[in-house]
Amino acid sequence: MSNDKPALDPHPLSEYVAWAGNRNREPLLGVLKDKFPTDEGQVLELASGSGMHVNYFAPHFEHLHFHPTDRDQDVFDNIKQLSVEQGNDNIADPVHLDLTDPETWLNVKGEPHSFASIFCINIFQVAPVSIADGMMECASKLLTKEGFLLIYGPFKIEGTFSTKSNQAFHNTLASAGVDEWGLKDVADLNTAAQKQGLELKEKIDMPSNNFSLIFAKI
Repeated sequence: MSNDKPALDPHPLSEYVAWAGNRNREPLLGVLKDKFPTDEGQVLELASGSGMHVNYFAPHFEHLHFHPTDRDQDVFDNIKQLSVEQGNDNIADPVHLDLTDPETWLNVKGEPHSFASIFCINIFQVAPVSIADGMMECASKLLTKEGFLLIYGPFKIEGTFSTKSNQAFHNTLASAGVDEWGLKDVADLNTAAQKQGLELKEKIDMPSNNFSLIFAKI
């Protein structure tokens, strides 16, 4: 794949999303190696998209079983194809999970409070901040007592942009004319988390002015 940045396109199977995923997967893997449990456990990915991340991470954690999910069922074949091609037998078949529809939250195999970790990558810049309410409620129902939710992406901090490049990215997103495209504020995510008995435990600086936000039960 070319290192040239493709035109902005949030579709999960686009060249842009693949380019962004190839840039962030190694730094994210480093965080997960530090944070994931060392014992056997279940891990859930929200908004799995093409499946590029779950299929890249899974071989590094053979003791964990991964559950990809997405609201868009059209991406499921791509997720399963990658799993087969890469021989990843610790990835379950993807299931439909819509953060705005609580009835879908238990579509994943396993009982409530059975997931050691949940992660979600690069969703909030092209999703309404209101989905944070569903994400936090879903996480509070599915995480173990010691579990955590990791959200990765670019964010504003207390109403300000951490860098000029993040502000430029926000302006590019906003110029597309799509409602609520743009960087969201970490404070708003934490407010949603606290309503569900979660709180921001750690904010990890990542390359390209992104963050890994770690939420866990209060």
